[in-house]
Amino acid sequence: MVPKSNSNMSTNLGTGNPLLKPVVTKTGTASKGTVGASLGKVDISASEKAYSFQVALAGVCGNQSNMKCSVRDDGRVKIEGVVTDSSLRSDGVLYEVKVQEFSPPGPFSISFDLPGPVDPRLTAFDFKHGILDATVMKFRIPYFPNNH
Repeated sequence: MVPKSNSNMSTNLGTGNPLLKPVVTKTGTASKGTVGASLGKVDISASEKAYSFQVALAGVCGNQSNMKCSVRDDGRVKIEGVVTDSSLRSDGVLYEVKVQEFSPPGPFSISFDLPGPVDPRLTAFDFKHGILDATVMKFRIPYFPNNH
């Protein structure tokens, strides 16, 4: 059976498997990024029991950005924070940015939907090197066998 055409899907030519193209909403400085490293690129993958997503947050410093990520039970993910000033400090020396391809300083939000419902209580986050990596368990209806 051939799947119906869907504008939110493309085909992975290496495997022939369809790839989901999530609808990603960007506001604030996330929508103003230019060519180069990006703020808000999203990859989503799925296993039998969980969804995993990675979000590029170039220019976001975890300890200075007031970043927060919320996951709703319907699979809606929202990431909010602040892109901080991109001047660099190294060994006590302040470097002025001459080329800025990251998003400019200011607040941002990024929202997208996972492919299905989840249990937000069972979510693990990791933020390293400008990538937010998260795994959230899919929602499962508990099975209670009849005890007759």
